[in-house]
Amino acid sequence: MVNKEEIKNKHVVVLMGGISSERDVSLLSGRVCAAALEDSGFKVTSIDVDRSIGLILSHLKPDIAFNALHGGFGEDGLIQSILEFLEIPYTHSGILASALSMDKMRAKKIVSSSGVSVCPSVLVNRITMDYQHVMSPPYIIKPLKGGSSLGVIVVKEGESVPLDLLQSSSWIHGDQLLVEQYINGIELTCGIMGEQALSVTEIVLQKSDYYNYGSKYSSSVSSHVLPANIPWSILQEVRRISVVAHQAIGCRGISRSDFIFDPVSKEIFWLEINTQPGMTNVSIFPEMAAYAGYSFRDLLLWMLEDASCSR
Repeated sequence: MVNKEEIKNKHVVVLMGGISSERDVSLLSGRVCAAALEDSGFKVTSIDVDRSIGLILSHLKPDIAFNALHGGFGEDGLIQSILEFLEIPYTHSGILASALSMDKMRAKKIVSSSGVSVCPSVLVNRITMDYQHVMSPPYIIKPLKGGSSLGVIVVKEGESVPLDLLQSSSWIHGDQLLVEQYINGIELTCGIMGEQALSVTEIVLQKSDYYNYGSKYSSSVSSHVLPANIPWSILQEVRRISVVAHQAIGCRGISRSDFIFDPVSKEIFWLEINTQPGMTNVSIFPEMAAYAGYSFRDLLLWMLEDASCSR
C-alpha cells in the first residue's frame, strides 16, 4: 500500500494500448487516466505497451504502474508477472486472479462453487465446430478469453451456426469459445472497490440485443440507469454476489461483475467478472464511483494508494 501523504511525489507509468484486439479501448482509457493524473500533479509517463515493456520499465524504474491495458498481455496475468518480477507496485488484480478472470469458464466454475447461479454454458473449439447446435438457440457465442464484447455473436431461434464467420481466416478472437444460453432479461453490472460493492447499473440497449462493443463505447447506442430500476432486494443481492465473485476469484483493487436478471422467474445469473473495467469518458465504473461520491481524480488516487506487489 502506497503512503497517502507521499503519493503525489511518485512517478506513475500508465500502461496502455498493448497488443490485444482491445488495443483501441485501452488507448482511450489510458489517455483519460494519464491526463487526469497529470492534472492532479503526478509525474506521469504514458507507455504504449509492446513486448519490450520489461526492458523499458527496468530503465524507467517507476514508483507505481497504473494498468490501463485490456485483453491479452494486459489483464491475463502476463503484465502482472513482469511487474512482480521488477518489484513495481501496480493497480488492479494480481497474476492468478487476472488469469482466472480472463478465462470465462474457469471463472464461472469458481463463482458457481460459491453458490452463485450462472448461465448454462459449453466450451467449444471453433475449428472443430459443425452446423449442429451445441445447445438450443437462442444462445450467445463468446471468445473464452477476451473483453469489450469483441467477437460476441448472438444466435437466434431459426438461425444456423455462423461457421463462415467463426472459421474465417480473419477471426482474431482465439479458437476456444464459450457458448452460453441466452436469457431474455435485464442487464446489470456492479462495481467493487476494495471489498465494498458500489451501486448497481442497469444497461438499457437502444439498437442491439446484446451489450456489444458499440454499446459500451457509444452513449447513443446504450444508456446507463444508476441505480438500476429493479426491486431493492434484487439490487442488494447483486451487490452481495459481486463481493462474493470478487473474493472467490481473489481480485484486488477494483472489479466489475455483469449479470442478467430474469424479471419473470426473479432469478439472477452471474455472467463474468472484469478485473480491468473501462475508464473512458463513457465507461460505467467511473459513473458508479461518482455515484458513491468519488470524483474521477478521487478514484484514480484511491487506486494508486491501493497499488502494491504480491496482489
